[in-house]
Amino acid sequence: MKKGITVVIIGVICISAVVGAYYYMLHQKSEEAAEVTEVQKVILKDLSGKSYPATPREVIKFYNRILSCYYNETYSEEEMEQLADQALALMDQELVDNNPAEQYYLRVKSEVESYHEKGRTINNASVCDSNEVEFAELDGAECAYVKASYFVRDDDGFTKSRQNYILRKDAEGKWKILAFELEEGEIEEDD
Repeated sequence: MKKGITVVIIGVICISAVVGAYYYMLHQKSEEAAEVTEVQKVILKDLSGKSYPATPREVIKFYNRILSCYYNETYSEEEMEQLADQALALMDQELVDNNPAEQYYLRVKSEVESYHEKGRTINNASVCDSNEVEFAELDGAECAYVKASYFVRDDDGFTKSRQNYILRKDAEGKWKILAFELEEGEIEEDD
C-alpha cells in the first residue's frame, strides 16, 4: 500500500511540475509579446505581401512611423539597417536606384546623429486628409501627391515643416514614393 501512495505522490508532483512549467512558459511569452517596441513593430511589418499600405496616404503614414523611429526611439545598429530597409521598400525603384541601400543608410545615420546632437525630436507627424490627396498621370503612370507636416522640438522651441511627396503606382499596383521635397516657407514657433 505504501508503494501505491508513493507512486501517486510522485505522479502528482510530476504533473504539477509539468503544469507549472507550461504556465511559466506561457506567461513569459505573453510578457515578451507585450514588450515589443515601436521599432520592432515597424521592422516586423511585411511590406512584401498583403500588409503593404493600400493608399498613398497610408504609405506616407507608415513612412512617418519609420522617421519617428529614426529620430525618437532607441535601437541597435542592426535595427537601424532594418528600418532603412523598410523605408527603401516604400520607395519607387527609380528613387532606390538613385539612393543605393548602403548610401541611403549612411546618409540617414548621419542625419539622425546630427538630430540627436541638437536635442531634436519629432513631436508630431501628420498626413493630409484623404480628400486632399491629389491624383494625376505623369509619363503614363498613375501618381499621387501627398502632404505631410512635422512638428520638431529642440532646445529652442518648436519648428513646423511641411513635406510634399509624389508617389507612383508600380506594376504590382503598390504606391511607392517617387520623390519628396521640403515645402518652402518653414514656420518656426517658440514655446
